[in-house]
Amino acid sequence: MGLLDKLKSKLNRNQEIYMPVAGKVIPLKELADGVFSEGLLGLGAGIEPEDNVVYAPCDGKIIYVAETKHALGLESKSGIEMIIHVGIDTVEMKGEGFEMFVKAGESITRGQKLISFPIEAIKAAGYRSTTVVIVTNSDQFESIQVLEEGKKIDDIMMQIV
Repeated sequence: MGLLDKLKSKLNRNQEIYMPVAGKVIPLKELADGVFSEGLLGLGAGIEPEDNVVYAPCDGKIIYVAETKHALGLESKSGIEMIIHVGIDTVEMKGEGFEMFVKAGESITRGQKLISFPIEAIKAAGYRSTTVVIVTNSDQFESIQVLEEGKKIDDIMMQIV
């Protein structure tokens, strides 16, 4: 590990990721999607949403916005890269009922409104509204602890060391 990697590692210690949507946290392995549940994209968790708005879980920058408005990628100020994906297989809805409030390259602050989504329309179309939060650069951290007692936007969802 080079000097830059060691410095970056120290900067990333003890970072908190807050709930992006109100609801019940569920382990990845319980998701009905192999890509997420097998951890192929990284570590994280799902949330069974009680609300239809996704908020920024940390300060950072938007690095990707799905054309279908159901997902986005962001990077925290400390270098944690994440995907927030609303629903399972909701890409098939082609953005209908989804509204994106940010664009790629935009700086964000924790608690900022990012996406609204149609929970009832998702369910009526036969999809699950489970919102997935994945740390895509999980391998750069010592541990990613999901705190399953999170429920509200102001609750911590993950502790990253």
